[in-house]
Amino acid sequence: MPGWNFAGVYDVVAKEIPSSVALIHGSRKVTWKELDARADRIARYLAANGVARQDKVTQYLYNTPEYLESILACFKGSFVPLNTNFRYGPDELVYLWENGDVAGVVFHGTYASTIEKLIHRVPRIKIWLWVDDGSGPCPPWAIPYERAATDGAAPLPWQPDGDDLILVYTGGTTGMPKGVMWRQDDLFVRLNTERGDAFPEVPDAEFIRAHVSTDGRPHLTAAPLMHGAGLLTCFLVLSRGGAISHLQNRSFDPIDLLDTVVRDKVASVMWVGDAFARPVLAALEANPGRWDLSGLRTIMSSGVVFSAEVKQQILRHLPDVVIADIFGSTETMSLGRSLTSKREKTATASFKAKNETRVIDENGKDVVPGSGVSGMLAIGGRQAMGYYGDPAKTASTFRVLDGKRYVIPGDWATVDANGVVKLLGRGSGCINTGGEKVFPEEVEAVLKDHPAIYDAVVVGIPDERFGQSIAAVVEAVKGASIEPSDVIAHVKARLSSYKAPRHVIVAPIGRGPNAKPDLNALREMAISHVAARNNP
Repeated sequence: MPGWNFAGVYDVVAKEIPSSVALIHGSRKVTWKELDARADRIARYLAANGVARQDKVTQYLYNTPEYLESILACFKGSFVPLNTNFRYGPDELVYLWENGDVAGVVFHGTYASTIEKLIHRVPRIKIWLWVDDGSGPCPPWAIPYERAATDGAAPLPWQPDGDDLILVYTGGTTGMPKGVMWRQDDLFVRLNTERGDAFPEVPDAEFIRAHVSTDGRPHLTAAPLMHGAGLLTCFLVLSRGGAISHLQNRSFDPIDLLDTVVRDKVASVMWVGDAFARPVLAALEANPGRWDLSGLRTIMSSGVVFSAEVKQQILRHLPDVVIADIFGSTETMSLGRSLTSKREKTATASFKAKNETRVIDENGKDVVPGSGVSGMLAIGGRQAMGYYGDPAKTASTFRVLDGKRYVIPGDWATVDANGVVKLLGRGSGCINTGGEKVFPEEVEAVLKDHPAIYDAVVVGIPDERFGQSIAAVVEAVKGASIEPSDVIAHVKARLSSYKAPRHVIVAPIGRGPNAKPDLNALREMAISHVAARNNP
């Protein structure tokens, strides 16, 4: 195993537990032996059809076993997996696939009509693998995925190694997405080291064999696999011989999630903060005693705020669960986490910093703990190589401090005297109102604690006097009414007055499958609302 690489690790797992289940989707179950063999054949088929070593192959798929199976095929073939957001329109897809130099696309049939609108604009793509989802026949320009999974193409003339890349495209809400490049060796070590194990830096097949689970308790990623938080957790679970469970429905449904946890005997769930937790909580409260969730042990969350109040409400229904709130970025994985259980409480967006995590001022010096001074997070240790095809962005985010390379993704924070880091928000989203800096995430966390508010997003809008003013778009709890003046008073009771919204708009938030809101649309709505109120 030349350098840690996922193909080599999963090969060890498949040999150790060939008859154990690796992937579950409703009544469909794929064993490790089947997964290994099918992925191997797909890798050979791609190579036989012109896909070269380290060519990019993208998954344009919703959550089904083919997603992880085709990624394993990329690992086996030394191809670079690249995630595609299935919500993208033709122009966005063309940008992504051109920017990522994509050579192959694995897609669900339901997206064939979208591809047909742009296929002439991406001539460098060599092969299209069509995954049948019952939406129609395979188009003439594509090849059935099952043909690749059963074909007997010749063995590959090369072997995977730790220098093979993974590309995770991130962002896109405030600009075009960027491809984060990880060496497999760095990513595998980073993911496993974060578990707290005495993990070997040098590849060791015996270590993998000794840590392969024999019961394969399933893990469920509720968020789309097209986003890094959910996908990378699956990589870690599979490396220990665990199974990955999939929701039945394409879109998130809390009833589907709870049914899946019971049906598949799921031990751990990955979701995205309050955006997933609140609907699950509502389902639990509306259906007392419906689900036996005693086998669920861990809930992991990442990506958006998971408020302390909602965690405590979840624990009332699931008292034996440990909630792991993971703070990090695609460029560096976890920079810290907080654990919440019936015995241990944590504040919203707070975590104990790791030794390799620093909070620095604008001159690159460490902020004094307990000083109340805010600074930028800087994360050391194993990290991504940079952004694909973007050396300027790489240079601005990956910086050398005191002789060591750090990732500085733009998150601002303070450090308490006891070393607890309190996240304030992303600097690019900071609102400057009358010279005061306000981080939307801090205000949103307070808004969501209001009993009548189900969800909230804070944006800055133009203001003649203050440059920007704070607008809050809030979604009401079902059956509740919201009085804007009451909301403003609620924030002022918890934060400095200048952080309170000047405008409160009651409207649906409409988050995407990754739980992220469309900030541009909400900002325009707020601007229109204020203009209409000022000019009746």
